[in-house]
Amino acid sequence: MENSLQFKSLNHISLVCRSVEKSLDFYTNVLGFFPIRRPGSFKFDGAWLFNYGIGIHLLQSEDPDRMPKVGCINPKDNHISFQCESMETVEKKLKEMKLVRESQTRRRSNRC
Repeated sequence: MENSLQFKSLNHISLVCRSVEKSLDFYTNVLGFFPIRRPGSFKFDGAWLFNYGIGIHLLQSEDPDRMPKVGCINPKDNHISFQCESMETVEKKLKEMKLVRESQTRRRSNRC
């Protein structure tokens, strides 16, 4: 496929959060992202993070109480996914942090 727009890579994703502070804690202390400078010209609360070649912009919801409640994993909803070297290492680290990991098994197929 031709790259007519000459894209090189994904720059960042933006995530609207119920609480930027809680999300910042999760992305830094659990997932290993680190905060980077965010332009001061923005007139809304948020945080910019970077690691693994990925930028994540956390944006404070203007109405957090009206955001949908997050329940179980829905593979048809918005999400991000990380590939890792060892699932066992990830599971061990999450267990040490007393975090519950919810998972679903996905079979590879050519169908969408």
